[in-house]
Amino acid sequence: MEKLINITLKVWRQRGPQEKGAFETYPLKGISTESSFLEMLDILNENLINEGKEPVVFDHDCREGICGMCSLYINGHPHGPDEDITTCQLHMRKFKDGETITVEPWRSAGFPVIRDLMVDRTAFDKIMQAGGYVSVNTGGIPDANAIPIPKTDADEAMDAASCIGCGACVAACKNGSAMLFVSAKVSQLALLPQGRVEAARRAKAMVSKMDELGFGNCTNTQACEVQCPKNVSIANIARMNREFLKAKFKD
Repeated sequence: MEKLINITLKVWRQRGPQEKGAFETYPLKGISTESSFLEMLDILNENLINEGKEPVVFDHDCREGICGMCSLYINGHPHGPDEDITTCQLHMRKFKDGETITVEPWRSAGFPVIRDLMVDRTAFDKIMQAGGYVSVNTGGIPDANAIPIPKTDADEAMDAASCIGCGACVAACKNGSAMLFVSAKVSQLALLPQGRVEAARRAKAMVSKMDELGFGNCTNTQACEVQCPKNVSIANIARMNREFLKAKFKD
């Protein structure tokens, strides 16, 4: 049942990567519990514009939980205090009347703030460009059943491929590590015969690029797995480590 609640927002405002940021407080009244978190931010921005103030900058696109662009740190949780969802799928019924909600951008050296709640996540694109693909010439498109793949391997590859690259794993990690993201992208190809040809080069190149871009080391606290909206398993990290070590031994 729809209910109207009053909330107080503490929103991080920052004009640019080199500027100093700070929290600003905004009271909001009569917010429907059936509205999404992003719809609530739309209402906030409409109010700010009507008052002649700068609206809050935040990232979004599909609003269907597919793209992962809605990267907000809400009350100490990436994507907010609900499980297995992105921010756009979070609804205001998860909050209480009179509650104060703190909204921040991802906090990581690898994700510099562009403005307010929007961060630069192109580091993930650079990691993918370093090796997250199959480039060998495999000829024409084979029949679906031409290359037998065990169902367990196919299922694990699909589970790894479900990663949407939102960066929640980085935001959840105390070290700002991108190991869950990188391992998912390594695993989805390492588990399939089409990806084995370039497996060694891929593991070395993607891990090297991750380190170069300033992401921290993994200390296996599992916070990344807990906060991942797509339930990507940290078993992928173990697989990536094996792929990386095998490649190094070959060298």
